[in-house]
Amino acid sequence: MRGNLGRWNSLRNQIFVGFVLVMLVVLFIAGVVAYDRVSGLLKTNAEKHIHQTAVQANGRLDALIAQVNSLTAQVADDPYVQRLLSNEKGAEPAMFNQRQALLQIVSSYQSFMSGVQSLEIYTTNYSRIFPMDDRSLDKRIGQHWIAEADEEKGRLVWTGPDPEDPGVIMAIRRINLMDRAFDHGGYVVVRMQRSFFQLNDLDAEDDVQDSILLVDATGSVVTSNLDTSLDVEALLSSESSVVQTREEPYIVVKQHSEMTGWTLAVLTPVSETTEGVSILRMALLISGLFGVVLFLIMSFLLSTMITRPITRLMRAMRSARPGAMKPNLMVSSTMEIHKLNEVYNQMVYRLNELTQEVYEKEIMQSRTELKALQSQINPHFLFNTLEAFYWSLEDKGDEEMARMVVAMSRLFRYIISSPNQDEWVTIADELEHAERYLRIMEMRLGERLQWEVNLSDAMRRVRIPKLLIQPLVENAILHGIESKIGPGKVSVLVDSSTKEGLVRIEVQDNGPGMDDARLQSVICALNGGPAVSDKGTGVGLINVHRRLKLYFGSQLGEMCRLSIMSEVGEGTVICFEIPKDTEGVYDSR
Repeated sequence: MRGNLGRWNSLRNQIFVGFVLVMLVVLFIAGVVAYDRVSGLLKTNAEKHIHQTAVQANGRLDALIAQVNSLTAQVADDPYVQRLLSNEKGAEPAMFNQRQALLQIVSSYQSFMSGVQSLEIYTTNYSRIFPMDDRSLDKRIGQHWIAEADEEKGRLVWTGPDPEDPGVIMAIRRINLMDRAFDHGGYVVVRMQRSFFQLNDLDAEDDVQDSILLVDATGSVVTSNLDTSLDVEALLSSESSVVQTREEPYIVVKQHSEMTGWTLAVLTPVSETTEGVSILRMALLISGLFGVVLFLIMSFLLSTMITRPITRLMRAMRSARPGAMKPNLMVSSTMEIHKLNEVYNQMVYRLNELTQEVYEKEIMQSRTELKALQSQINPHFLFNTLEAFYWSLEDKGDEEMARMVVAMSRLFRYIISSPNQDEWVTIADELEHAERYLRIMEMRLGERLQWEVNLSDAMRRVRIPKLLIQPLVENAILHGIESKIGPGKVSVLVDSSTKEGLVRIEVQDNGPGMDDARLQSVICALNGGPAVSDKGTGVGLINVHRRLKLYFGSQLGEMCRLSIMSEVGEGTVICFEIPKDTEGVYDSR
């Protein structure tokens, strides 16, 4: 199970899933924001449309009311009506023929406006003089409407539906007598058909079908084209812009008429206003699915393009074998992948170099051990023989030769170590060995050789591979002091380097020195060129140079080498630097 999970938990799958998740989050947020903004805009536009419809309907209603108001004003101000009511006020009741003459006058006014069911004229004592049936006004409408008409002093008052005919809306107006200083002269009542107030033809050109509800001051419905039942009282008292019916919710906009006290409500189904939102939702879903599919393809291609060079690099790394590592020759257009491949190739080159160095070091170690074994065949025989020479010379009183034999014995003991003995020694031990060699050379050369060794106390315990300094001293005597006419001097200096963490070891002689050509040939020999001299059979500079690179090359790189400075007539200086902390640099076998 874990293996299957590990197989799917690849970099390409992680990049692919990451891209897809980011895309889904971005599309979701963008879709939600776009849907919210556009749906809000559509709803706002729908509300503006409904409000505009309500304003138009209210204006149309006011125009219709103004027509009725004008009609009743004309009837109230008609000279014949004024004279007839004035006579009634003066206790001169209208004769039958006078009341019959009102039929022609009222009919002429009534013909100018459609929707007028009838016009009625009453005296101040509520007696009806037209039509001629002597019906009382207070039996026709409520007393409070008559009182309100009196308070309005000539303004039209709408009383609501006719109790005797629900299809008719009534209004009353007090008649003021102009020849009697606008004294109260009677009333005119107009009865209007409900169809006169139908306003639903205002939005005939629009796609959205609005419903119009007209309610009078008493809460009675004047006119309505709403196809569902509605709680009118709850509608008028609600402050919300949405009302719920049994069938569906409606958006409502209300307008109040100051002329009549009526309330005009325009209702639009919410489903009609959100039809565009549904289309928007479907468009967003389709575009989102298309974007998801397109982004899935692009994410897969992009993740494959990124991870394919890495996969090739992984295959090259898996196929690598120690000592036979090959660089990956892949070329990538991606800067980071190309840089990673370069770093891997550099590592391959460096590992191949290190493998070669270790191989050479192993060979040199094996040869050194073989030579040590060959030279240590019965070493006690050599040491015992030298001890016998020492005691023989001591008995004969030749102290100088005795000291030379002792120095040679200690010199051989230092060089011929057992295979189990550590080949790393302290700098103090290495310099002590060099001093023994200098004493032997001093016995041979006499006054021609002078020498000094300077070692700071801080450097005494620093560990160093055996036989790195003595060969340089031997080289200084062989090529410097012995080639000079007259006395010469060899100086050995060990101190801290100017570079932090390094020890500088320097061997100097004041011999004849070397010209530039010979110096370059020596440096060439150190770097693998042909030997430049056949004097001496010791380890030599080349051996020391190679051992420095093998022991310290991985730490110091190009700095780990012999540095030679020489001038003709001035002498030669040979130096090198090693780390102060040499612990674990080389595991001797």
